[in-house]
Amino acid sequence: MELMTKRLHIRPFDKQDWLAVYDYVSIPEVMAYMPNGVLNETEVKKLVGQHSEHNAKKYAIVLIEENQLIGHLEFFSYFGTHTYEIGWVLNPKYQNKGYTTEAAKAVMNYGFEEMKLHRIVATCQPENIPSWKVMEKVGMRREGLFKKCIPHGELWWDEYAYGVLAEEW
Repeated sequence: MELMTKRLHIRPFDKQDWLAVYDYVSIPEVMAYMPNGVLNETEVKKLVGQHSEHNAKKYAIVLIEENQLIGHLEFFSYFGTHTYEIGWVLNPKYQNKGYTTEAAKAVMNYGFEEMKLHRIVATCQPENIPSWKVMEKVGMRREGLFKKCIPHGELWWDEYAYGVLAEEW
């Protein structure tokens, strides 16, 4: 998958992307709601290097105007071939500018229009307000709250579940 929007280029990772990714996945506040937390250089190189064009699940979000990688998103089969899950992580320097919403809409449109998916889902912790607000902006509905479903150290995280059907898109 490779997509262009007015401001963004969404593409598979290139191996040289690791440094731009490391710039934001090494920030504790950015990774606060990710189960694995912050990533070190080795983990980032592995993450970026394992995603070739034909086996990508994570995609770079590149700001066209600056030719700058500003974040990434995940888009992968969640259940069979008809339901996909989407998620995102954005460099804080580029947050609150509509980039996540723009990227998510483009990928979801691709999923429904080109891949003929039946459903797209997303999840986040209730405390991750910016993430669930994006889910709502792109037309997803909150479908549930799973109490204490994700282990996080000695604690358990709650999780919101969002979804949208092709017929609603």
